[in-house]
Amino acid sequence: MKFLTGELVTRASYDHDLLFRIKSITDQYAIIQGVDMRLEADAPIDDLHRVEDKELENREADQKQKEAFSYRLFRQDYQLMEEVRRYDVTDGYEKDVTYFHMPAKVLHLDGDQIYLRKCIHLYKQLGLQVHGMHLGEKDMPHEVGDLITRIQPDIVVITGHDAYLKNKGEKKTLRAYRNSMYFAETVRAVREIKPNVDQLVIFAGACQSHFESLIRAGANFASSPARINIHALDPVYTVAKIAYTSFMEKVNLRDVLRNTFTGEKGMGGIETKGLHRIGMPYIHDDEEEVEDSD
Repeated sequence: MKFLTGELVTRASYDHDLLFRIKSITDQYAIIQGVDMRLEADAPIDDLHRVEDKELENREADQKQKEAFSYRLFRQDYQLMEEVRRYDVTDGYEKDVTYFHMPAKVLHLDGDQIYLRKCIHLYKQLGLQVHGMHLGEKDMPHEVGDLITRIQPDIVVITGHDAYLKNKGEKKTLRAYRNSMYFAETVRAVREIKPNVDQLVIFAGACQSHFESLIRAGANFASSPARINIHALDPVYTVAKIAYTSFMEKVNLRDVLRNTFTGEKGMGGIETKGLHRIGMPYIHDDEEEVEDSD
């Protein structure tokens, strides 16, 4: 069977569990990238199965249902946090006070342009200000410094594709991973500029990434403690929870992981302060501006 770059396929040896897109192909092997999971893998041509329209429709419907569930969970958390803020600002609803939000600014570096578009769409749905940048994983350590200086983000997401390669060494060996080394180098480059883990929050990693190395390099949150695949949108839900937690509070680690697709096997992190601030009073756009008088 002849396959083409860009076609959607599954792997027979893995019981067709994940949907992939063919990145490149030779006579015997193809490099495939997960459509929903941040995994890049090599696969023999004879292991690939072309996904037909009906099967694709069923997979997409199932995926949309899972994504909608995670979105609802996060919105419930956000509404609860907003209710607590409103109660505090108004002294238990006793005062008529208007206030505005100062949400965190996110710099999202992604090795996959398709994933980046999906993530930016979700950031906007969640009301977060995001600067998205498509960069190859190998280029991230060299480009991130200038981006930090120019954009001045509160949160940096460093993600793309990754995988543990058994033929390269044991799971504890960093060089046995496709891109974990570059993610760790990028984290260290960020920490040279912003060393305080509460002044700049970092998420790093992708599918099966070397979690321990990313945390030691200076990430607040990272994947993947159990070396499992993570969903393309997991980084967004992780940083959104941080972005909407008050700067007066610590982020509840269990709450962060609850809203992700893969939970504590796919994600982990350290105690981190929230980044959300409010201000007052809120000035309506339609109010007349006061002119300076001589």
